[in-house]
Amino acid sequence: MSSVFDCADPDQRAAGIAAAVEAVRAHRPIVLPTDTVYGIGCDAFDAAGVTALLAAKGRGRDMPVGVLVGSWNSIDGLALIVPDAARELIRAFWPGALSLIVTQAPSLHWDLGDAHGTVMLRMPLHPVALEVLKAVGPMAVSSANVSGSPPAIDAAEANRQLGESVDVYLDGGPAQQQAASTIVDLTGPAVRIRRSGPVTAEQIGAVLGLDPADLMDAP
Repeated sequence: MSSVFDCADPDQRAAGIAAAVEAVRAHRPIVLPTDTVYGIGCDAFDAAGVTALLAAKGRGRDMPVGVLVGSWNSIDGLALIVPDAARELIRAFWPGALSLIVTQAPSLHWDLGDAHGTVMLRMPLHPVALEVLKAVGPMAVSSANVSGSPPAIDAAEANRQLGESVDVYLDGGPAQQQAASTIVDLTGPAVRIRRSGPVTAEQIGAVLGLDPADLMDAP
């Protein structure tokens, strides 16, 4: 039976995070709040956990799972090369609603789906998520919804969609942004925004000294 913990209550928060860490170590996905939308997550290096996560969402390997990290410098151990643009965007927007696609370090032993040697990284701006990440390390996290349905913006909606496929739900209240993160691809010859979100092309362009129109994919 799934357990829901109200993280507004200090005792439930502590118990919930402990239960979440235990579930992750048992290869079971959890639901946790982030600043954008709620996420379903597991240890990024746990193939069985990633398989359970994809099964809970009804999602195929053709849509690889991104990774949440708990610190700014985590990217150094996960990326083959950290472009200068990535460091500038991290300084400007992490923790926050910006995901960065980079070429992953070839030494990493994980399987996040058919990512073709890349990984999408983000540091969330939410104290509960950061506390879980501090305990677990990098986590494979996708939006907490059944594939094809709207992302959950609160724990109740995540529970309605995912039900008993998740052992632990950490309820941190409604997500602040209530929109999925902006995705920036740094793996090609030019910086490209692959998904628009709370961090705008104008904000990204201002940081990188680029015309916002040049950041967008061609229609």
